[in-house]
Amino acid sequence: MMRRLLQPFWILLAVIFLIEAWLWDHLEPIVAWFVALIPLRAFKQWLTERIDALSPAMTLIVFVVPVIPLFPLKLVGLYLLTHEYWFSAILTILFAKFLGVGVMAFVFDVTKDKLLEMDWFERLYEFVMGLRTKATAIVDPVKARILDLLRGDGDRWSSRMLRLIQRFRKGVHEAR
Repeated sequence: MMRRLLQPFWILLAVIFLIEAWLWDHLEPIVAWFVALIPLRAFKQWLTERIDALSPAMTLIVFVVPVIPLFPLKLVGLYLLTHEYWFSAILTILFAKFLGVGVMAFVFDVTKDKLLEMDWFERLYEFVMGLRTKATAIVDPVKARILDLLRGDGDRWSSRMLRLIQRFRKGVHEAR
């Protein structure tokens, strides 16, 4: 019984986790593209050489530090939210999110080999990759059902779903 009650919560967490993973996967090539445009390729080579000389623990600091300056940007987004500048707030928070994930992906690409030399980090990395696999396993059936419903002709739609659609349509027409 408790498991069924928590299922939507776990699905939501899995979706959030997969969105983060998707951002990570798709922003790293964008950052790599920027690296190719501006002299970050030389910086990446320089950083790689410096990291090779560092201990794994010091490399962890190199991995974490670039995200710290982004924290105030997120606070600015929250400030804008509290003062009801919705559009500016959302843009600021999304910009900080994308920039943060992109920078982390870039830095992780440079530091990954050194970080994985630490046993606890390797276990954490494997744990997160396992979570990603589990999250995909949780979300894929739900995603498939939703896509199946959207592609279908409505024959398999439940009466509850049809009532929700009717209520939505009625609300839209009444709003005019």
